[in-house]
Amino acid sequence: MNNEIQNLKPECIWRNFYSLTQVPRPSGHLEKIQQFLLDFGKKAGVEAFKDPAGNIVFRKPATPGMENRKGIILQAHMDMVPQKTPESKHNFETDPIEPWIDGEWVKAKGTTLGADNGLGVAAIMSVMEDKTLVHGPIDALITADEETGMYGANDLPEGELHGDILLNLDSETWGKFVIGSAGGIDVTATLDYKEVETDSEDAAVRVTVKGLRGGHSGLEIHEGRGNANKLMVQMVREFIEECEARLASWHGGNMRNAIPFKAETVLTLPKENVAALKELAAEWQEDFRDQYKTIETLGIEITVEDVETPKTEVPVEIQDNLVNAIYGCHNGVIRMIPSYPDVVETSSNLAIIDIEGGSAALKILARSSREDMKDYVVKTLESCFSMAGMKVKTAGSYGGWDPNPNSEILHLLLKEYKELFGQEGIIQVDHAGLECSVILGKYPHLDVVSLGPTMRSPHTTTERALIETVEPFWKLLKKTLADVPAK
Repeated sequence: MNNEIQNLKPECIWRNFYSLTQVPRPSGHLEKIQQFLLDFGKKAGVEAFKDPAGNIVFRKPATPGMENRKGIILQAHMDMVPQKTPESKHNFETDPIEPWIDGEWVKAKGTTLGADNGLGVAAIMSVMEDKTLVHGPIDALITADEETGMYGANDLPEGELHGDILLNLDSETWGKFVIGSAGGIDVTATLDYKEVETDSEDAAVRVTVKGLRGGHSGLEIHEGRGNANKLMVQMVREFIEECEARLASWHGGNMRNAIPFKAETVLTLPKENVAALKELAAEWQEDFRDQYKTIETLGIEITVEDVETPKTEVPVEIQDNLVNAIYGCHNGVIRMIPSYPDVVETSSNLAIIDIEGGSAALKILARSSREDMKDYVVKTLESCFSMAGMKVKTAGSYGGWDPNPNSEILHLLLKEYKELFGQEGIIQVDHAGLECSVILGKYPHLDVVSLGPTMRSPHTTTERALIETVEPFWKLLKKTLADVPAK
């Protein structure tokens, strides 16, 4: 088993992060990591418990003479996004992650790494076990199921946290201090239909779009990466028009907050049109590669395989309505923040499509830092899907985090950062959703900043952590804990 990352500096964070990689913790399956953290807290000699929302809470008293300092809440989430390469046999519910060092980065073999937010959790563990640190009273909140709907934060009991300052450790760029983030909402469109029999003389093919980079639908939505579902619909529509194809099934994407990197459909069509469809698919592959030549560097691949003809398929009228809705569904950036023109304000991600067996479901994560624009994008999506006869429901809504440029803890962090590293820190507002907004809704008095070491491509199999940023992150965290002002 590859454990070389434990030799990296600072040893405490990398050792704890490695231990986290050995415990399965995909969203929705957190029993093992919850018990692991409870056992860790007991071993570290701090108060540790699981709250009714499934969050793990640690409490560490102030070091002598620091009892009058403002209380700090360190916060991260325990779950990770379970993505793997097509050839990987990894089982996220049972198998450990295999981290390895690739030059200046730590990566995982064939899967997501879980540095989002494992490095934040590892930092909290390091604070809890270190008896040499100087600090005021500390609470640590390690939340459950952040990646699938911020359930742990949404169900956080009021009165559970005792601090005055919240340091969220879930940011992805070292040297940038996040003071605001977008809100979000899940939009699901569904339709039940009665399947019809397939023409017994028809052939069938499986069309697959793969080789896309995917990515985080908040942090990387502005990069114009290909969405496998949106690429697929362009082809399917033409196959229907030019090759008399019929839709039997469609499966694309698997995480609400990840840009889908793969989609596949099964289509039926007259046998004599199969060769023409394959030629069109080859042309689409060439076109997509040209469209995304500076963005999708992995190599977009369109494959067409002959498969056994299914017995049933989607009725023509339903098929056409679904294809039109998928085609018309907005995907990507809608607007930038006028006062921060480099930051996305509003976007939507057509994350998941499942059509088969008489049931169709489309899932979109809409984000905005403005509630009125979040409402606008929801109504835009509702209008699109309603015209196709689909039922639209929303869930998991969370508000944006309004920036506070006068934050006391922000200015302390900027001061400490400059003193330690001789550089000015950067203040940032993120389009990615952070749990800060949800926690602030229950603890509005908190002074909040988010920070962390540098990570790239979270929610994908190319997720990686920049080694050289972890040690300065740890130095800043320790110094800030020691210098927190008095109440």
